[in-house]
Amino acid sequence: MTMADTTAPTPKPRKPRANSVKKTATRKKKTTAKVADNRAEAKAKFSAALDEAKAGAAALRAEAAGRADKYREKAKGQSTELVAEAKEYGVQAKDKAGELAVEGKAKASDALASLGKIVAENAGVVDEKMGEKYGDYARTASRSLQETAAKIDAKSVDEIGEDAREMVRKSPGLALGIAAVAGFMLSRLFRGNSN
Repeated sequence: MTMADTTAPTPKPRKPRANSVKKTATRKKKTTAKVADNRAEAKAKFSAALDEAKAGAAALRAEAAGRADKYREKAKGQSTELVAEAKEYGVQAKDKAGELAVEGKAKASDALASLGKIVAENAGVVDEKMGEKYGDYARTASRSLQETAAKIDAKSVDEIGEDAREMVRKSPGLALGIAAVAGFMLSRLFRGNSN
């Protein structure tokens, strides 16, 4: 056997049947039409879903705006109430501070007048122990203390505050020195009480 005998004969190409070609073309047209219908349906559903989402977002936005307005009004009402309460407390604090300042002024005046009387009463003893010159100093100091007490009594708290501000403006170094000495004396006084 020869090689030519062992090889299989090659089949001849077939001609497509006309009927088969028509069926394939019809199937393709149906499939294409079905795909186009599916796309159109998908687009319609997507558009409807998109429109629904837009409507939902608009409704949420409107609801959020309504709630924000309510909260804003509520906060505004509460802030108005808080401001009114703060003003009331401020008025009460101012009144109380005024009362305390008047009491403090009266106590300071009384203390200076009492100290002036004590110094005046002891001026004779100072004359005997240290001499008339020092007794005169004590009497002068007593008069100054009593005059200062009378000036404090005669002035209002506002006038005393203005006098203090004027003194600080004219002599800031002196005011600072007085504050330092007063602070030192107060610290010694409280340190002495705690021991």
